[in-house]
Amino acid sequence: MQVWLKRAYEKPGNQDGVRILVDRIWPRGVSKEELLLDSWLKEIAPSAELRKWFGHDPERWDEFKHRFFAELDGRKEPVEKLFSRVKKGRVTLIFAAQDEEHNNAVALKEYLEAKLKDRS
Repeated sequence: MQVWLKRAYEKPGNQDGVRILVDRIWPRGVSKEELLLDSWLKEIAPSAELRKWFGHDPERWDEFKHRFFAELDGRKEPVEKLFSRVKKGRVTLIFAAQDEEHNNAVALKEYLEAKLKDRS
């Protein structure tokens, strides 16, 4: 599985493969032209309630992941759409959060990796 992570504020690169924005909200100050997305999967982002509850608080990270994974388990269609993209080759999940270790893209990558292990 080739899933990479990149902040929306970093320049797109030739090695990014398919670029998918995985945030519910568009990144501030970045145009569509600058972002060079292949798609925007808003429906795979955490719910507004979960995002607000988490507030990027590292102390809530484990519980955030637990709740987010439960949300993802209930979103079969967007998860399958993402799996099909990943199976075809390199995918870069684009996110806007400043914290590069505790954000929905990091959690989503972990979720995908776990589910792929379960499928094999």
